[in-house]
Amino acid sequence: MHTTPMPQNEMGRIISLSDYDLDYTSFQDTFKDLAKLAAKVAGTSISLVNLIDTFTQWTITNHGLDIDQMPREDSVCQYTISVPEPHFEVKDLTVDDRFKDKFYVVDDPNLRYYFGIPLKTDEGYNLGALCVLDKDLKTLPPEKIEMLKIIADEIVNRLKTHKTITGLKSKLHDAVETKKKVAHDIRGPLGGIIGLAQVISEQGHENEIDEVLEFINLIQRSGRSLLELADEILSTDLPKTKELKTDEFNLIVFKDKLEKLYTPQAINKKIGFVINTSVNSSTIPFSKNKLLQITGNLISNAMKFTPVNGKITVDLSLKVEETQNLLQINVTDTGVGLNQEAIDTILKGKATSTDGTSGEVGYGFGLALVKHLVDTLKGTMHIYSQPGQGANFEILLPQAQV
Repeated sequence: MHTTPMPQNEMGRIISLSDYDLDYTSFQDTFKDLAKLAAKVAGTSISLVNLIDTFTQWTITNHGLDIDQMPREDSVCQYTISVPEPHFEVKDLTVDDRFKDKFYVVDDPNLRYYFGIPLKTDEGYNLGALCVLDKDLKTLPPEKIEMLKIIADEIVNRLKTHKTITGLKSKLHDAVETKKKVAHDIRGPLGGIIGLAQVISEQGHENEIDEVLEFINLIQRSGRSLLELADEILSTDLPKTKELKTDEFNLIVFKDKLEKLYTPQAINKKIGFVINTSVNSSTIPFSKNKLLQITGNLISNAMKFTPVNGKITVDLSLKVEETQNLLQINVTDTGVGLNQEAIDTILKGKATSTDGTSGEVGYGFGLALVKHLVDTLKGTMHIYSQPGQGANFEILLPQAQV
């Protein structure tokens, strides 16, 4: 069995990838031109843009090969993000012991040549790889390799731009929420001032204090102007419909995303996969920040430790409370289970690597990443399990009321 490659900065790498908070299904058009250009430059029939998380290689854009994902341990790009060299090349996949038995070599499309360039951030983290592949043997001259590096840099730049725009949208949303709060906060005191001024004004008429009356009338007029301004701020706020903003999910959309991303993995391993949502709160919006990363890692981990014909159930619910809403995510499997020591290790954020039920390599970082992300969102994580009796991972995340 071959040693699985691992970047030395793996924990920092997957945290960096999670910071981009990507929906891997939404970038086909964003990078399609670059993938096509890479294949044209290399003279290959296939080009892929791959991002690699703890468990899975996600193909966010493909040219010449219809593929969306594969287990990380089956990919060639896992080597590209792990080697110190600026690129990774396999001259002939059919004679390389690491890859000659892989499905994409043995079966259609019967690949032979691979060349990959890591998608490296300014901080030195390889988020994934741009790769070109072909059924025929190839040789890439230095000038073409340099052009592929330029394309890879542009992919990283577009990812950074997406991250920046997402951050700006979030800040804009926060600014609007602050505007709402300010408007609400000033309405109360203004109402009190106007009421007091009204009382004094009426008393002033009785006492015929002209100067006081003039002053009080000025307070009234100013106060009412401010009150009208507050009403205007509120009335020009975000639409009060339930339409989702770009930084929001509801339970229906969240369920749909998870089904599209992880049903193929369940089918591949012959595992039952069901997602349930609470009906009464299914259309209420909530922040989608890091939800795909948190839940996706839990689902992939469950699949790793659940045998063939096992079952994974995901329960999603949103509890509406007085001051905030509470998003609850439960991922339950019929897998090998955990002992208390393993549970304690995970909850301390120090999960270690173990192998899955079908020989999948244990990367040891997926659950540690989940714990890290849940903590940053001020949520809580619980694990209920016993050896041989499956496991239930429960995540509770507070959500601002919209």
